[in-house]
Amino acid sequence: MSALRRKLGDEYQVVSTSASGGGLPPPRAAPRGKRQRFVDKNGRCNVQHGNLGGETSRYLSDLFTTLVDLKWRWNLFIFILTYTVAWLFMASMWWVIAYMRGDLNKAHDDSYTPCVANVYNFPSAFLFFIETEATIGYGYRYITDKCPEGIILFLFQSILGSIVDAFLIGCMFIKMSQPKKRAETLMFSEHAAISMRDGKLTLMFRVGNLRNSHMVSAQIRCKLLKSRQTPEGEFLPLDQLELDVGFSTGADQLFLVSPLTICHVIDAKSPFYDLSQRSMQTEQFEIVVILEGIVETTGMTCQARTSYTEDEVLWGHRFFPVISLEEGFFKVDYSQFHATFEVPTPPYSVKEQEEMLLMSSPLIAPAVSNSKERNNSVECLDGLDEVGTKLPSKLQKITGREDFPKKLLRMSSTTSEKAYSMGDLPMKLQRISSVPGNSEEKLVSKTTKMMSDPMSQSVADLPPKLQKLSGGGGRMEGHLPPKLRKMNSDRFT
Repeated sequence: MSALRRKLGDEYQVVSTSASGGGLPPPRAAPRGKRQRFVDKNGRCNVQHGNLGGETSRYLSDLFTTLVDLKWRWNLFIFILTYTVAWLFMASMWWVIAYMRGDLNKAHDDSYTPCVANVYNFPSAFLFFIETEATIGYGYRYITDKCPEGIILFLFQSILGSIVDAFLIGCMFIKMSQPKKRAETLMFSEHAAISMRDGKLTLMFRVGNLRNSHMVSAQIRCKLLKSRQTPEGEFLPLDQLELDVGFSTGADQLFLVSPLTICHVIDAKSPFYDLSQRSMQTEQFEIVVILEGIVETTGMTCQARTSYTEDEVLWGHRFFPVISLEEGFFKVDYSQFHATFEVPTPPYSVKEQEEMLLMSSPLIAPAVSNSKERNNSVECLDGLDEVGTKLPSKLQKITGREDFPKKLLRMSSTTSEKAYSMGDLPMKLQRISSVPGNSEEKLVSKTTKMMSDPMSQSVADLPPKLQKLSGGGGRMEGHLPPKLRKMNSDRFT
């Protein structure tokens, strides 16, 4: 398996170097200094709240959550300090009662009944409180029925001790059972990769679970943090944009048994629509990944986080396979969990690829020219309509049929549209249309024939003498009688 993986890696590296030209690796940008991250690789958010003023009192209103959120050293310090103060305070109360009753001076008198037997000083009062609180009960020190104030203090001690125990022990238990430690066994790849998958430019990273216990209802989300300026001039230093990792298709719901590769398809809706290999050298952004799920053993919700800056996104890389089939089970090799290899990937953004595809398409130019010619022909027809309406009525009558020029132009426009649309036809149909007799010459001859047929029919209806006169074309008017000639001139004037 390892030999096959090395062979595949070597082949992909050879292909990628040859595709870059001259066998040289692609130029890399100069290393930049370490920039400030919003979320560390371990998931810790680099945010500090300052200048709260009077709002700090809100922390005391939720004291239990405040103690749980504190670090372990402060929790242990508060735990020890609370018990020490409570013990000293209660021991002092027992010593005060013994002092006010005079039990300290008469402690060795056998005929005297003190409030607490065998309490001579403060250390003995402290030991009595510890024995009572811890229910050790050695039997040497005990409270008597001659001390009503001691009975009241004993009840107060029991109630106060139960409250302190419940609060501090519950706080420590919740802090020890927090699901943050479960997130330590959830892995993210050190780098993200951009390459082609299923014919689309895709941003990919890998997640894995080191434990055999599953994450119930595991879901993953991605946020892009990038500064931008709105059209109104407002500057947003950490604008959060959503990266779709399969929300519409349900791919964000993970069955995290083995390592999975999470994919974000870069399309027109993606914030990386304009991102190319060259522009990534000057861009500044951060991809925050959030993995949430329910811990199977405890039922608590767990959240693991990480982030990828622009320096940790590898263009033209793909992750090594880590799953292999063994005898009766699938084996995951976590030594190759972070490993990637180069693959041939276009250095252009998705937007640039779409523009180049549109420019290289042979069907775009004829379609554009057809639309322009159609618009021009319609404008010419509209112009002729306006001219025809502005002519005098006599000239409009002379034209015979007022819509004749419009129809003729429409016929010519359809002829030009057919000529332009021939570029969209297959080669066989274009060859057929290019044969003599099948082109626009046949259409023109047909129109002239249609125009000449009515004239020939009208001449055929004339008497023989007039037909003879009309055969001379323009000489017909010269042989007319004076009356007809005068009527004809009056008609046209």
